[in-house]
Amino acid sequence: MNKFEEIKGIIDLKKLQNERKHEIQNASDAELPKKYPMNILEEELHPETQYLKITKIIDRDDAKSLVFVPDESKGTSKLAYFQAGQYISLKLHIGKSYCTRAYAISSTPKQALSGEYMLTIKLVKNGYVTPYIWENWKVGTEVAASGPAGQLFYEPLRDKKTIIAGGSGITPFYSMAGAIADGTIDANLIILYGSRTHNHILLGDELDRIAAKTDKVKVVNILSDEEVEGYEHGFINQAIIEKYAPADKNYSIYMSGPAAMIHFVNQEIKKLDLRPGQVRQEMSGSVNPYFFKNYPEEAKNKTFNMTVKTRDQIQVIPARSDESLLVAMERAGIIAPSSCRSGVCGACRSRVVNGKVFIPFPGRRAADSEYNYVNTCVTFPISDLTLQVPVHDYANMLG
Repeated sequence: MNKFEEIKGIIDLKKLQNERKHEIQNASDAELPKKYPMNILEEELHPETQYLKITKIIDRDDAKSLVFVPDESKGTSKLAYFQAGQYISLKLHIGKSYCTRAYAISSTPKQALSGEYMLTIKLVKNGYVTPYIWENWKVGTEVAASGPAGQLFYEPLRDKKTIIAGGSGITPFYSMAGAIADGTIDANLIILYGSRTHNHILLGDELDRIAAKTDKVKVVNILSDEEVEGYEHGFINQAIIEKYAPADKNYSIYMSGPAAMIHFVNQEIKKLDLRPGQVRQEMSGSVNPYFFKNYPEEAKNKTFNMTVKTRDQIQVIPARSDESLLVAMERAGIIAPSSCRSGVCGACRSRVVNGKVFIPFPGRRAADSEYNYVNTCVTFPISDLTLQVPVHDYANMLG
């Protein structure tokens, strides 16, 4: 650097210092915002907890449609927008147990903009949560829920323009059908709807009305327990899919239903020789580990001791071999994190310190396998074990 360049650099630096002093002296003395627009938008779209209130209940034989609005008295002024097919996870306090249940939003995203969610929930007569809902929830009941989550939604950059939506879990596809009819989604939807009998097809009339409004939605009812003219009979299999899907295989498959159905249909989908990215699925309900051929016989019908280490305490609780680690903790009153309850979202991820567990579904990350991290909602004890669990304060959320 020559002398001239050195002097010019000093002058430029002095000039910059003077400019900064001027800006500081003339700056506004108003307080900086506590939240910036981007942070506010993030909280609106992805709230940790939404406080809701029931405004309407529609009885549907062995199911109910519950309409929720924001509970402004608890700080929720508007509902988070969602993608048709996503779910919210309800946070419940039943007896001494804190638990969650994920239910697909059956209303459309446009209805969320108007301040309403609708969940359509089927009664599980011997279940734990739905009998409680049937007995206790009414118009005015206040409920805590997560923000929308789940990957079973249409993404034009990822998915084919035609969607084959199959299963007995109809609510995510009912929302999609409505969103296609109102123009929110630009796609074609063929629903292969599996039911036991034609008299108990949940939301069947409503789906028929949507299909009558648009040629982009087609509903095919498949009955497993009876043969009725105009309905397919049997299960969703390769032949049924090929009968209604485009011959060029230019489609995506979405599946929703219980574990046994998902397991069966996955075997049929493999025969179609589709690319892995063309298939998406979401499991509902509990998993019976005894259903899987590789489950160890010696562990069946046993109860093990599970030592649960949380932030504040260590507890030893019973853990039945036919129930997940998550359910064992909930039965014992431990406030354990969870959301989807199907082994996908990772909210319940915890570490097995010692002991043996059975994980029926493949797909764990290599690092999780190496360091013994599991999703407790789909992991089952097959020996005494110790579990390290990150704990969320659901009690305050529900308060």
